[in-house]
Amino acid sequence: MEAEPAALPDDIEALKAALLAARADAAAARAERSDAQALIVNLRLEIEKLRRALYGQSSERGRRLLDQMELQLEELETAATEDELRAERDAAKTTQVGPFTRKRPGRKPFPDHLPRERVIVPGPTTCACCGGTRLARLGEDVTETLEAIPRRWKVIQHVREKFTCRDCERISQAPAPFHVVPRGWAGPSLLAMIAFEKFGQHQPLNRQAERYAREGVPLSLSTLTDQIGACCVVLDPLFQRLEKHVFTAERLHGDDTTVPVLARGKTDTGRCWVYVRDDRPFGHTSPPAAVFYYSRDRGGGHPQGHLASYAGILQADAFSGYGKLYEADRKPGPITEAACWAHARRKFFVLADIAESARRKAKGKTPAFVSPLALAAVRRIDALFEIERAVNGKSASERLAARQEHSAPLVADLESWMRAERAKLSRHNDVAKAMDYMLSRWPAFTQFLKDGRICLSNNAAERALRGIALGRKSWLFAGSDRGGQRAAKMYSLIVTCKMNDVDPQAWLADVLARIAGHPAHKLDELLPWNWKAGEPASHVAEAA
Repeated sequence: MEAEPAALPDDIEALKAALLAARADAAAARAERSDAQALIVNLRLEIEKLRRALYGQSSERGRRLLDQMELQLEELETAATEDELRAERDAAKTTQVGPFTRKRPGRKPFPDHLPRERVIVPGPTTCACCGGTRLARLGEDVTETLEAIPRRWKVIQHVREKFTCRDCERISQAPAPFHVVPRGWAGPSLLAMIAFEKFGQHQPLNRQAERYAREGVPLSLSTLTDQIGACCVVLDPLFQRLEKHVFTAERLHGDDTTVPVLARGKTDTGRCWVYVRDDRPFGHTSPPAAVFYYSRDRGGGHPQGHLASYAGILQADAFSGYGKLYEADRKPGPITEAACWAHARRKFFVLADIAESARRKAKGKTPAFVSPLALAAVRRIDALFEIERAVNGKSASERLAARQEHSAPLVADLESWMRAERAKLSRHNDVAKAMDYMLSRWPAFTQFLKDGRICLSNNAAERALRGIALGRKSWLFAGSDRGGQRAAKMYSLIVTCKMNDVDPQAWLADVLARIAGHPAHKLDELLPWNWKAGEPASHVAEAA
């Protein structure tokens, strides 16, 4: 409510005080409003996460929407803190308005494993009240502040003393320590950092070299490339064992994605293929793993070569290059095709995206057409995914029994409904094309009703490729075909570490330090799912 002019004081100092109080009130109101907005978005985000945890992903855009909500929350929280500090500053200028304090959730204590550094603030030597000097220690209050120390570089000197024999005058000396690179200079932790930054964090070597130079350690690009090449050679035996483990699986997930490759005067488009072994959905205890391969094109000969010795179940999209793998007379045996229901659902979902249509309408654009048939198909397929969420992690026999009881009737009803509706549509209709995609491959789509090991979707392979899809924006392109092949091997090891909840950089550092002296017949002990951090590779004596 605005004050009447007659009620305002005539004194200038009083007017200044009133103005300061009004400003403080306004600042407190802004801070309170910002806090409320942040709280609303935070609660919406938590509700959406709980809904997804209970009912699964409701749409292909769900993950992106969560990311957008988290970004919005970040911005609102930042704005709320700014407004709170401004309100405190304005309130400090007047005694008439109390400061606004945001209601924050209790902060979790810092992890116990972090080292603590005590900084003692000297206590008073005299009483602040009476000036007396007879003070007795009552206790202490500890305020913890989390701090980060910039990366520290050091040079480790391996000192090998020489001894000469007084009898034969022969010189004796301990052998030189092993380096990953012959006559190398980089320690295993540094090599692991360089490799993980390049392949795990998608930071090209030229950017790494620039950052190291700013930290006072100039390392040339050619020097860093030498280290990467040496690491790939040393880790190759582990990649071969990983490859063997993946292709002894009963079921594989397969997929591929584009990889820009630098060519003469232009950029070509290569492919990165992945094959994932993940038996956890049907209760198997075999560790999950992924193997990546690189090729210059998407010819069908590549997956046929990758899977030349494999016989089992392959869950993949409808790529024609897989066709020869499913032939009955194939050696060493046919591969069973299992189609991905998530791919099929996506084709209908695009035509039934009500949310996208509403967004276009809100922006003043022509709303996208929402097909009732596509919407009905999405709902029928979602019912199957709901059943799958209930049996995830159970044994293959339990999954098969539940599918025969609950899923089989829904699949039969879906087929009859699609065939009846398809007969009424033109072959040029988009919904008809989505139906044809499924109906022409119906045996592959219904294979999950015959085998409890099969998943309803190929999401395991898509998750494995997600890092490459995100990294393309950082590294722009692979430098050559050889570079693509090296990257594929390193992706295999890093992604497998993540699938087994192992820190890839810690694993790389430890394995590079130990692999030279590790028995060849025990290399399986160094695979991510068997790995246990070893003792330090050497004990360094500090110079006096």
